[in-house]
Amino acid sequence: MSEQLIIGNASHLYAVQEGWGQLPADIQYGYTHGIVVDDEDRVYVHHTGKESVVVFDKNGTFLTSWGSEFEGGAHGFYLHRDPDGQQYLYFADTKRSMIVKTTLSGEVLLRITPPDRPDLYDAERKYVPTDVCVAPNGDIYVSDGYGQSYVHHYNAEGTYIRSWGGKGSEPGKLNSPHGISINLRGEQPEIYIADRSNNRIQVFTLEGEHLRFVEHNLDLPCSFYFFGDEVYLPDLHSRVTILDANDRLITHLGEDQQAYKQQGWPNLPKSYYRPDRFSSPHGICVDSEGNVYLAEWISDGRVTKLVRQR
Repeated sequence: MSEQLIIGNASHLYAVQEGWGQLPADIQYGYTHGIVVDDEDRVYVHHTGKESVVVFDKNGTFLTSWGSEFEGGAHGFYLHRDPDGQQYLYFADTKRSMIVKTTLSGEVLLRITPPDRPDLYDAERKYVPTDVCVAPNGDIYVSDGYGQSYVHHYNAEGTYIRSWGGKGSEPGKLNSPHGISINLRGEQPEIYIADRSNNRIQVFTLEGEHLRFVEHNLDLPCSFYFFGDEVYLPDLHSRVTILDANDRLITHLGEDQQAYKQQGWPNLPKSYYRPDRFSSPHGICVDSEGNVYLAEWISDGRVTKLVRQR
């Protein structure tokens, strides 16, 4: 038996399982963008190919697939647990400029079309949502990361409430708000936005009031996964970042400062990839045992499981 490949630091040590999740012969990944885990530790991989949601058990055994309507537009992916314990999936589709809510088996429950804001959007100024998240009260927040860099706020039924942001670098302004999530670690819920092209996290109240920046130890942050008091971030520039309860650095995982500098990145020759080095982290989640699942932005997909050792 070959020796396990271990990465991490003294407090966060992981065994690498490269190429995790056994796909059936008739399914091929497109770009693997999002990844979430449910309360049974089933893992859902969202990619741009056909059957764009692929579901595995925690051991990587294929369970089912669905989601052909998201082919080519798969991007933001969020699992929300309602107060009654029900779990739902939310999708941000960049191709169709649409937010979709489904059951865990893919039944569509809600669609949110582009906001009726002619002052922000027209034939030249596109709306391209990249991520979505849900507050404890069911309100929905959408980040227009590839369009005009606004955040749009809706109630649980999809009724529009407000918008804020716009392109810029000053407090409250955004430049490619690529990922969005809800921070529940403090006394009040907060909105965390991966203000990617500004290389920072920007934190807001649920009403859109700017609170603070997190500007250290980030390199094109894509999205978030909150696990206990920690937050896990895929940095597109070739590493995973873990921050503590105060958003201070715990460690970087799989850092490769050469990958994103290569010609043709993110689609590099297969001979370049190494199990313990990442190229283009895009989506991340953590299961009940502290194991990390990473999806990378690569044309034919790349999913890695990091098994927590301590």
